This record gives sequence, structure tokens and C-alpha cells, in this order.
Amino acid sequence: MSASGSTASGSGPGPAPGSGSTGRGGPGIDRGAVLLVTLGVGLALLASRWLMAQVPRWLPPQASTAAPLVDDLFALEAGIGCFLLLGCTAVIAWTLLFDRADKYDRDDGEPIEGNLKLEIIWTVIPLVVVLLIAAQAIRVNGQLANMGGKVRVAGAAEALQLVGVDGVAGVQAATSVPSSQSSQASQPSGAQAPKALRFRFSKGASPGLGVTAATNPAAAATDPGVAPVTELGPVVVIARQWSWEFVYPDGVRSAELHLPVNRPVRFRLVSLDVLHGLSIPAFRLRQDVVPGSVIDYRLTPSREGRYRLRDSLFSGAYFASNQTDVVVESPEAFEQWRQAARRSPLVPSPNAATELWSQRQERGNRGWATVPPGPPPLVNVPLDLNAAHEG
Repeated sequence: MSASGSTASGSGPGPAPGSGSTGRGGPGIDRGAVLLVTLGVGLALLASRWLMAQVPRWLPPQASTAAPLVDDLFALEAGIGCFLLLGCTAVIAWTLLFDRADKYDRDDGEPIEGNLKLEIIWTVIPLVVVLLIAAQAIRVNGQLANMGGKVRVAGAAEALQLVGVDGVAGVQAATSVPSSQSSQASQPSGAQAPKALRFRFSKGASPGLGVTAATNPAAAATDPGVAPVTELGPVVVIARQWSWEFVYPDGVRSAELHLPVNRPVRFRLVSLDVLHGLSIPAFRLRQDVVPGSVIDYRLTPSREGRYRLRDSLFSGAYFASNQTDVVVESPEAFEQWRQAARRSPLVPSPNAATELWSQRQERGNRGWATVPPGPPPLVNVPLDLNAAHEG
């Protein structure tokens, strides 16, 4: 009896192979579970990488040097989000499928006060992810460096005077100056400019971001590898309820924004009434146009085509119709357009908001209260409302 009892109580058979026990009285590592988790993580990483590669297909064409940088950042965020979604979904699905209580089990769950390890994990991992995204966003923002200086003004009239534009008569303030000198006359620069006009971009900003001698052979190269690119501008962007107007350094006024490809462009952003948003989805750029301020901004278009410029902020009843086209063309085509525009007379530009307002008046001015649209801008190049665009 003693021998058999001893065998039963203390010297029984060891743990079966693959039972998950280490033989020391505690649970061991389940190799099957480790393999399954590793396989799941690998599949989630592959799915996230595939999703990141699809991001450019969801968006308008990349039409500026900023677009690839912004798309890469968005792809990183989409990939991280996909991985986290698949991981959380897998844990929930596993629990629902394999850790369900028995059909007639009415017992209470095990009372657990807390799990310090789990709390540390679910705090540290999101923190690391957020810091990673923030660091990448800061790096991309530093590479873009689109935002320049901002000058506060008393109102729309002072803003137009500051940028050298007469917004009432519909003509450039310096039209009496020869075209070769109009840029300098209408917008002083350097040491001769008033202090308020000495806009500056952030330190380290490169006007020719993404533009090389190969893509801009007309630039005078001082370096065998990279040629400095002459900057176009400043082009004054005037936002109002609800139309856009663009005034070029030589006095050309247009309701469409025409730009030469692969050439940096500097803008002065002015609002005549309320807050507007300059948004060009194909460029992946958006900037608030703030009343009472003149904002310096720049970008470099990199792909020829016709794209859409939208008002991204709620600026009143017809803000959704406050759209125009951005035409990116070759330097030769841009110069031909500019010369033709200079010979064209000033005419009122068609305006979708004006048409909608007219329809409202025909119905007896019923609906939500709203201010009437401002008068259509007088421009050399009116907006073509029927032109097809790429997004």
C-alpha cells in the first residue's frame, strides 16, 4: 500500500509531450499559440503594407512637389491604422469563437482587480505610435515650408494697398509702369521694401523643392547638379464671397490660376470679407485666407493638367460653389497665355454663386438668411465653368 500510495501521490508520470507544462508546476509556452500569433502579425503587416501602396490610387493625381511627401505621411498613418484594426479585430474574434462560456454556465467571471502589465502595454504602445506619427509629420512639415510671413492689416482696402492691387477699379495699381518693371513697382522687395512687406520663409526652406536642372532646363545653372529656379510672383490671391481672383506681377487678372510647371510660385493671400480656405487637392495643400491679414505662401506645381481649387472653409451660404480651376502648363504655354491675357479687356467673370443668388431671387428670396454674393471680379481671363478637370 505504501509503495502504491507513494507512486500515486508523488512519483506519477511526467507531463505529456506538448501539454504546455514545463514540469515545474506552472504553465509553459504554447508553441502552437506562438506560431499562430506570429503568423497573424505577419499577415497583418503584409495587409498594412498593401494598403499603404493603394493610398495614391484613392487620391487625385500628384500635381505638386508637396504631394508625394503628404501622400507618404498619409500612407504611414493608414498602414498603422490598418495594423491596429486587424490586431484588435483578431483578438475580439478569437475571444468570441474560442473563449465563449458554456451554454448553461451561469457562474460569475473571475474577479480581477487590475493587470499592471496590461495597463503598461496599452499605454506605452499608443504613446509610441502617436510620437512616431508626430515626428514624421514635423519632418514633412519642415520639408514643405510653404508658409511664409503674415502681416496684420486694418481691413480689405489696406490689404489690397499693401500688395499693390486696386480692387475697386479692377486694374493693377502699377499698370502705368512698363511690364518689365511692373513687378518691382507693384511689390517692392529686398532692402527697398517697407518693413511690413519683407516676408520671409522659414529657415532652411528651399524654393526649388523637388525641382532639378533636368525638370527645369531653362533655369540658369550655377551648380552642375541642381539649377536654381526663378520664382514666379508674387501672385496676389483675392478671396471673396464667393469667387477667386488672381493678380499677376505684370497686372494680368484672371479668375483661373495659371502656373508654369516645375517653377516655384509665391503668393500673397488676401480675404476681402470672411475666413476662406485655399485648397487644391491635387497639390495636397490647404491654407486659411484670413481677413485682416496678408499671408505669404508658396508651392511648386510638378504635373501639367487642369485641377480644382476649392474653398475648404464655411464662408457662407454658397461656399461650396466657390471653386475655380488651376491650370498647370509648360513654360511656353504659360507665356503664350500671359501675353494673350495682357491684350484682353477686363470683363466680369461668370460666377456660380451669382447664378444661384439669381435663382433664389426668382423664388422670392426664400430660404436661410444669407448675404448676397459680391460683384463678379473684373478679369482679363474669365472662368470657364464647363472645362473638365482632373480633381
